[in-house]
Amino acid sequence: MKKYISLLRVKHYVKNLLILTPLFFGEGIFDMKTLTNVVYALIIACLVSSTIYILNDINDIEKDRKHPVKCNRPLASGIISIRMAITILIVLYIAIILLSTLALFKNIFSYDALLWLIAYIIINLLYSRGLKNVPVMDVVILASGFVIRLYYGSCVANVAVSSWLYLTVLGGAFYLGMGKRRNELQKQSVGDTREVLRKYSYAFLDKNMHMCAVFTEVCYALWAVQNQHKTLMWTVPIVMIIFMKYSLDIESTESDGNPIDVVLEDKTLLLLLVLYALVVFLSIYVL
Repeated sequence: MKKYISLLRVKHYVKNLLILTPLFFGEGIFDMKTLTNVVYALIIACLVSSTIYILNDINDIEKDRKHPVKCNRPLASGIISIRMAITILIVLYIAIILLSTLALFKNIFSYDALLWLIAYIIINLLYSRGLKNVPVMDVVILASGFVIRLYYGSCVANVAVSSWLYLTVLGGAFYLGMGKRRNELQKQSVGDTREVLRKYSYAFLDKNMHMCAVFTEVCYALWAVQNQHKTLMWTVPIVMIIFMKYSLDIESTESDGNPIDVVLEDKTLLLLLVLYALVVFLSIYVL
């Protein structure tokens, strides 16, 4: 079972929690009908994410076998055959089509939400087929995935996304993407197989990481102070501390640069994120 969980990248489903953001910030988290619809849409998004990861693993299987860490992945290590991976892929596609069709007929989500889902699939296919080797564009694709999750959730919940929230997510996504590449570049000497890393430098990535961090913090601060819930301004320093702690982790040689792994391996950072979520919840739903 563990090998299949690893193949599906279940722990990366955490990224899809961004789909809940519009509903959460839109004061609708206790609207059970809407919450059920959003969770249903989130499940579909998780299945789509797994298909993308499996496709990438199939395409990169030879490169992954030469990588000191990725060689342990189910396909690269041989514990799951390509034939089995393709079978799982087909089953996932059938499930996605059936669940999406049901969602449309039951008015769980609209065609707009479906278009965002299709857009997510398309950009990831483009990434897999070559854009991951194009500097800057690789990070653009990674960042686009977060923005699409935000608007996908917005369509399902029928909650508008403010300009400042959009810019905050966009800047944060670019920051995470640049940080991931920086850490991979730092570890390149131990066998990273990404072609695009040869075209990046520490100076470029550090400069743009810092720019994106400042941009995100400013946009978030403007969103917080202009929000009707004035106590949200107290979350601004928490966000700043989160960025500082994450940056420290990214520059560590012990980190692998993956946002999910960085957060899960740093208990202090995880605690800060829980604190942030708690303060936001209290500000919007209690105070």
